[in-house]
Parts: sequence; C-alpha cells; structure tokens
Amino acid sequence: MTSAVRRHRGETRERRTSIGTQGGDGSDGSGAADGHEAAAILERSRASVDPALRAALDSLPASMRRIALYHFGWEHADGTPAADNAGKAIRPALVLAAAAALGGPAARAAAVRAATAVELVHNFTLLHDDVMDRDTTRRHRPTAWTVFGDADAILAGDALQALALGLLAADPHPASRAAAARVAACVVELCAGQQADTALEKRGPADIALDEVLVMAEAKTGALLGCACAVGALYAGAAEEDVDALDAFGREAGLAFQLIDDVIGIWGDPRHTGKPAGADLAARKKSLPVVAALTSGTPAAGELAALYAAPYEPADLDRTTLAVERAGGRAWAQEQAADRMARAMQELARAVPDPEAAGGLLCLAEFVTRRST
Repeated sequence: MTSAVRRHRGETRERRTSIGTQGGDGSDGSGAADGHEAAAILERSRASVDPALRAALDSLPASMRRIALYHFGWEHADGTPAADNAGKAIRPALVLAAAAALGGPAARAAAVRAATAVELVHNFTLLHDDVMDRDTTRRHRPTAWTVFGDADAILAGDALQALALGLLAADPHPASRAAAARVAACVVELCAGQQADTALEKRGPADIALDEVLVMAEAKTGALLGCACAVGALYAGAAEEDVDALDAFGREAGLAFQLIDDVIGIWGDPRHTGKPAGADLAARKKSLPVVAALTSGTPAAGELAALYAAPYEPADLDRTTLAVERAGGRAWAQEQAADRMARAMQELARAVPDPEAAGGLLCLAEFVTRRST
C-alpha cells in the first residue's frame, strides 16, 4: 500500500472521530469545501440520470405515472408541472462515481441506465416505507399515500421496481445481467430489513438486542448504498474482489450514515432537520442510540426502559433524552459511526488504491455522514 493511501486513510479516520460531536446537526462546519464538491458531483449525476429517469416514468400507464411524477416532485397532485426537490440522487451518484473510479469516463457514461435503475429502486422503497411508517411528509411536501391513498402509492412503488429491473434487462451492456441479479438480491434484503424494523417496533424495550438492530440497519440503509457502488464497479469491468470491496464500502458508509441520522433524530436542531426536537423519541423508535442505551446495563437504562414502556408524554421528553445520553447511547453511536467510516475507507482503499481516483466516492461518503437533514 502506498504512503499516499495510508495518509489518506489516516486523515479520514481522524476526521471521523469527531462525527456528531460538534453540534446537534452532526456537523462541525469544517467540511464546507467537501460539501461544495459533493454538491457538484450530485448535480452532474442528476444531469446524467434525470433524462433517463423521466423517460422511464413516462413509459408508465397514466395512473401510475401521475403518482410517480408527484413523488419525484416533477408534478403537483393535480398533474400540473412542478419544480420541487426530487431528492439528492446519492445512490445513482455512487453508481457513476464507482464506475468512473475503476473504469474512467467511458465506464461512467455506460452506467447511466444502471444508475437510473438504482434510483428507481430507492424510490420504490420510499413509497412503501412512507405507507408502512405512516409518514406524512417527504421532501417538504405531503407523501404520496396521503394524496392518492395507500393502495395507489404501493402500486406505484411496485411499478418503479419493475421499471428498474426492466431497464437492466434491456441494457445491452455485458454487466447488465450481473447488475440485475445484484439489484434483485438487494431488494430482497431491503424488504427483510423493513420487515425486521416493523417487527422491532412491536416488541418491548427489554426484548431487543443491539446486534439485531445493527443487522436491520445495514439491510435497510447500507444494502442499497453497497449495491450502488457494486453496480458501478460491475459496469467498469472490475474484478470480483473489487466489486465486493466497493459493496462493503457502501454498506459501512451507509451504516455510519444511519448512526448519525439516528443521533440527529434525537438531538438534531429542528431548523435543520425539519422535524420537532426528539421526534424519534416521541414516536418510541428503537433507533440505534436508544437500543445501545437500553442494553447498557446502567441505571439510566432502566429509567429509559420505563419511559419507553409508557405512552409518550411531552413533559417527559427532556428526561427521556437525558436518559439516552446518560446510558451512553449518544457516545456509542458517535464512536460506532467513526469506526464504520474507518472500515469504509479501508474497503475503498482496497478496491481503489489511487486516492485521486477514489476522490468522488470519498466525497460522497463524507457528504452522507455529515449532512444534517
């Protein structure tokens, strides 16, 4: 391993140790330059993927197309054009960045259809998750199920998943078959993760182990990020070990993101998160910091378990937040996020030993773990 890669990994690990320690939004403000670079990468990705994404959505039957275009922010509920936020497109950006890192500009251009498929799969999961979680807001507008009803939102999600696999099936690129198989396996893992999440919410605070929540979080969040990186590597013609290393990179970065997102869900600044302070605690979510606190064996863990076993009372919010912190949930999540990012960097250096070639993937990983909304 070159000294440049060792230095690159060491500097990244040093930065990761401060994840979430500087403020409620998980950011210390030192990544402004990286943030601008990531924004530029995401903008280029969106410019590449959007035409293919719009063409795919336009192929849907009118009833499904209307819901999908609303969900992506390109139409209002009445079908008139809109220019709302269609999401940051992190997953297709990872596909394209991975392809470029291992195969250069030609591989990136060839992977646009695959990147579009990954974005369709991601939005299929969002449509379904919003129904199951009864979330009423997505990207600062009412969720599709609140506008069109549960059945139509679920069916639109099903249609997006079918579109994704259809895009890969019709792609003449030699990697398309392997990519389709990997995406299909990822969808099964995503569904298993979501099922585990909903099942956990029905169980009492004393009946949940931290390891099973980590497995669930990797399936729900890390799996698709890993799949995106792996698909990009496949389109670059990478060796199997490099494909697997980039999958592991995305998974570890995804889990770091989930850990920080859970910290933000408890201690985040509502001005940045768009959610009331302590929203996850009010919903009695079994987030990673909460489960770490519940299983800590500390006196505060017992207090937290008693609070979680009772219906939510606004007057108990500060007490609940303090119990999670005193039981070590916040510190554990921050340390775990730093460790997961260090692991991600190790996997990235294994697949892409040139720091300059790995720059886009590193920048996106930094972005997803530093963002506050």
